[in-house]
Amino acid sequence: MPMTEKELKKRDAKRDLGAELLESVMQMKSGRASRIHKVEVPPVVSARIKSGLSQADFAKLLGVSVRTLQDWEQGRRQPSGAAKTLIEIADRRPDVLKEITT
Repeated sequence: MPMTEKELKKRDAKRDLGAELLESVMQMKSGRASRIHKVEVPPVVSARIKSGLSQADFAKLLGVSVRTLQDWEQGRRQPSGAAKTLIEIADRRPDVLKEITT
């Protein structure tokens, strides 16, 4: 089950990113980090990031609640119909969204 925003913030508050980065560099230098990991980003996340909008602003633009957008971004639900089309446009042409929002 995907973590909530609150759970992610709680987890991240306990992390020492500097130590984690240093450990990663040390592993790369020693050759222990031989696996390549790719993170799959859902299209709706990619589109929102490219648009430069916050979740609240992106949700408003799509005409959905922030909760619905979060469900899409975390894979709990899938957008359908017009929302899919708008997300695809936002992903391919984020400049169009910027024109609409300004």
